[in-house]
Amino acid sequence: MVRIGIVDKNRCKPKDCQKECRRFCPPVRMGQEVITFDSETGQAIISEQLCEGTGICVKKCPFKAIKIINLPAELEENSTHRYGPNAFKLYRLPIPKPEKVTGLIGPNGVGKTTAIRILAGEIKPNLGNYENPPDWDSIIKYYRGSELQPYFEKMSSGQLKVVHKPQNITRLPEVVKGVVGALLERVDERGVMKKITEELELKKLWERELNVLSGGELQRVAIAATVARDANVYLFDEPSSYEDIYQRLNIARVIRRLADEEKTVICIEHDLALVDYLSDSVCMFYGTPGAYGVVSHPHGVREGINIYLDGFLPDENLRFRMEPIRFHTSPTPSGGWESQEILLSFGQMKKSYDGFSLKVEGGKIHRGEVIGIIGPNGIGKTTFVKLLAGEIQSDEGEPPEEDIKVSYKPQYLKANYEGTVQMLLRETGGKRASSSAFKSDVLKPLELENLLDRSVKELSGGELQSVAIAACLSREADIYLLDEPSAFLSSEQRLIMARTVRRVIENWQVAAFIVEHDIIGVDSLSDSLMVFSGIPGVKGEAAIPTDLRTGMNQFLKILNITFRRDPENGRPRINKEDSRLDRLQKDQGEYYYIPLGKE
Repeated sequence: MVRIGIVDKNRCKPKDCQKECRRFCPPVRMGQEVITFDSETGQAIISEQLCEGTGICVKKCPFKAIKIINLPAELEENSTHRYGPNAFKLYRLPIPKPEKVTGLIGPNGVGKTTAIRILAGEIKPNLGNYENPPDWDSIIKYYRGSELQPYFEKMSSGQLKVVHKPQNITRLPEVVKGVVGALLERVDERGVMKKITEELELKKLWERELNVLSGGELQRVAIAATVARDANVYLFDEPSSYEDIYQRLNIARVIRRLADEEKTVICIEHDLALVDYLSDSVCMFYGTPGAYGVVSHPHGVREGINIYLDGFLPDENLRFRMEPIRFHTSPTPSGGWESQEILLSFGQMKKSYDGFSLKVEGGKIHRGEVIGIIGPNGIGKTTFVKLLAGEIQSDEGEPPEEDIKVSYKPQYLKANYEGTVQMLLRETGGKRASSSAFKSDVLKPLELENLLDRSVKELSGGELQSVAIAACLSREADIYLLDEPSAFLSSEQRLIMARTVRRVIENWQVAAFIVEHDIIGVDSLSDSLMVFSGIPGVKGEAAIPTDLRTGMNQFLKILNITFRRDPENGRPRINKEDSRLDRLQKDQGEYYYIPLGKE
């Protein structure tokens, strides 16, 4: 057995504690120097060789900064990289496959970005030896006989050209200045920019400065710049972030074509429907976020995603999640939603801004119902939610009823709260935020219990999103409005979030409107659907809420794609374009999936 000790540098606060980790450690009390303190920072350093794994330091640390983890001894033979003493450790690497797209899936914080940076040549793997890192000859010898040996041989000799689209594209304007068109023309080494510009709808951005682009626009520019480079290997870290469903499919087609052009492609992605559509094979990452991560062996895309959802790796005989994730169509109450109590009715509304107008047909929502809101960016979805929340007033039509209590989670999150997560939840939710029901229904499944004493300003994007969802659900309300709750969450967190929100709405007998771009998220969350159509940035039209099947058929017909259900777990899967099933479903008008008995 191998034992690793992790000290979270952001949590360890030696000036604010009594050194409980050392004071209560049994081996230290017997005279062994298991826990010492850094001479500069004063933070704890754990000797993994001397540690007996009692876990007392973990329990006694007032800031929950320590983790002691026991791993199988054979795993140590696959050590790839460690950042330093008591820091994150990665085991194994994904295998780059020529002429294939390899998808990487797994929770945040288990090494996906680390792995892709190693394959990009930005990090030299130290094989776990951070004190005396090995040279390239030792690294190549370590991977002798595997498919990574020739990869690192070519990388070390400069024969391998790798292009990497990083995860955080919001910093792009800080490093690159200028006009979009000039920048993209400068990197067009393959002469493909004209075609990519059309596919990613970049022509309208051609004369704009990089520093005025939105997140989605920056993402597409970064992808275009990556694809236009002439390289052997293309690495994409979360290419669908900030994008709507339309753009995600366009991006997937552009990336997919690289493999058809005999390139090697690796892609980190949290949208499982997109991973399925995009990839030939997948590698799963599992472990303890911030402590260690293990890369699975490659699997076929369908088999790999199903293994990931099942939580059990048969080839390693290892369970990495206690409960499998299953999908099902949302049950409609007997007698339909019309037989249920109406919580909110809203009539036709119109709202106009400079150059943009939104028309809402009206509708109603029932107790226990979740209405998904779906459509492209810039079509008025957030405007509609703000109308319901009372943040803005309609130009025409009657506003929603004033006596209805509404709780709203906005699309864009601000980490400017002065205080801890616990203080924020108590301030927004009062007594409910401290109740046992809230802890079991919301805090525990969203894994927020360990974040309660953290400062809101220190949270990552995914952590902040989970806290914002919890804060929204902590308020006493009749209607909950959540705008893009899956943004910044991993694929597993998205499914857990969907299950949590559904359980809250059903148990508390309230209702919710949820804006979402993840198709699997929409399918998991929604009972009914509002489809937004029109011309992005110019005009939007919100249709009357309809049942999920009708709404998805309307929406997928606009996208010209079809879905099927996986027979093992019921998850939605995108059919390959012009495949037999794709043509059959389009002929039958069943874009969502063919119900049993209609095949």
